[in-house]
Amino acid sequence: MIRKVREHPSQNEPLLFELSSPGKRGYQLPDLDVPAVDARAALGAENTRDDIAGFPEVSEVEAIRHFTRLSTWNYAIDLGLYPLGSCTMKYNPRVNEAVARTEGLAWAHPYQPESLSQGAMEIIARLETALAEITGMDAVTLQPAAGAHGELTGILLIRALLESRGNPRRKVLIPDSAHGTNPATAAMAGYEVVHAASNERGMLDVAELTRLVDDDVAAIMITNPNTLGVFEEQITAIAALLHSKGALVYMDGANMNALVGVARPGDFGADAMHLNLHKTFSTPHGGGGPGCGAVAVKAALEPFLPAPRLARSGDGWTWNHHRPHSIGRVRAFYGNFGVIVRALAYIMAHGGPGLRAATLDAVANANYLRKRLEPYYELPYAAPSMHECVFSDERQVKHGVRTGDIAKRLIDYGFHPYTVSFPLIVHGALMIEPTETESKQELDLFADALIAIAAEAEQNPDLVLTAPHGTRTSRVDEVAAARKPVLRWRLS
Repeated sequence: MIRKVREHPSQNEPLLFELSSPGKRGYQLPDLDVPAVDARAALGAENTRDDIAGFPEVSEVEAIRHFTRLSTWNYAIDLGLYPLGSCTMKYNPRVNEAVARTEGLAWAHPYQPESLSQGAMEIIARLETALAEITGMDAVTLQPAAGAHGELTGILLIRALLESRGNPRRKVLIPDSAHGTNPATAAMAGYEVVHAASNERGMLDVAELTRLVDDDVAAIMITNPNTLGVFEEQITAIAALLHSKGALVYMDGANMNALVGVARPGDFGADAMHLNLHKTFSTPHGGGGPGCGAVAVKAALEPFLPAPRLARSGDGWTWNHHRPHSIGRVRAFYGNFGVIVRALAYIMAHGGPGLRAATLDAVANANYLRKRLEPYYELPYAAPSMHECVFSDERQVKHGVRTGDIAKRLIDYGFHPYTVSFPLIVHGALMIEPTETESKQELDLFADALIAIAAEAEQNPDLVLTAPHGTRTSRVDEVAAARKPVLRWRLS
């Protein structure tokens, strides 16, 4: 069964300005029963105006219907599957939101006295402890505001440790299967980026790595599982090789949702890593809002963590600002507290067995989709998949159809597209990550849609090449949009 295109009764919603008619009001009030006050006299002429030029004049029901109709245009995780590989767009349980809105937590202020902040500080401490246990590390900071921010914090910690030993070194090794932010992070921290190649199985080539590691290498930034959805089977040997040369191992933990409850990076050699709490621990994702790129480290790096750090003081908590070796603050205050509350609520609601079950479900879902789609799409690397699978458009290109065309056609079937053309080491990549959120029924609908599109690409490629067909805006000229963006709309 293929999901049908969902038509909307209002495909061309006008602008609020276009709905406007002079004299309309969104409210009505009874006549004053007190003396009127001249606003200009009371507030000063410079602080008042008769009206707002160009402001739309609409009735209440017009305003309500307009914004309600616009809201139905949004695709959301509450509506359907987000198969974006590497992004891990999972459903956020509503209990997390309820806990974060608890009055004493939602209205906690970072400047309030420590005596009034003990509950909030306990939450931070408990999350740090939980994340340290989950990762097999010794200490955690929750200051970084996002994953890439956590990466930078981690590499700055490594640089600080090496500087304390007399030589920060010059180079950071980055596999071609790493997340795209890793090279930028290393460069921002002042390091030269050296790329390390993958082998035919999609894993880091240890022989090549052995050639690259020398006394100038400060660290390797390794994503595990990597962006192909493949676990680096030689990770312990890789870590031992780096450590033998006095270098450290930074693990990009963005894909930790494939390991929680099953394997701990600290046990297989990672010295520092970050966690994207939105990917693994179900805090809100996207939109440029607050996040948390928690950084976990081994004991040698703990003295350099951002200040202040929580410390016990009698029966309570205090902030220890005396951290002489700290790299300093990386964010105002102590991190995004609302995100921290949500992550701890998620962990406590699941417990250890529940977190492990979520991991196993995520891996099972990815492998189920892989097996369903393998007969129709090329799988460039045959190594076992973890939380995501990466196909290529090699078979469809023979008919002139590329990954971007397939993604746009998916929209007609009611699905958000997968991640297009990433990772770069797979030409024409279709990167799919269902997460543990999705049911078999939803996965089958998604797989059926992609299978149908594969048939269309072969039998009627023009149908795919001109997609999407059921959207308010048809296919746009993406090159022109990138080069000549329209950044604002002017009322004529």
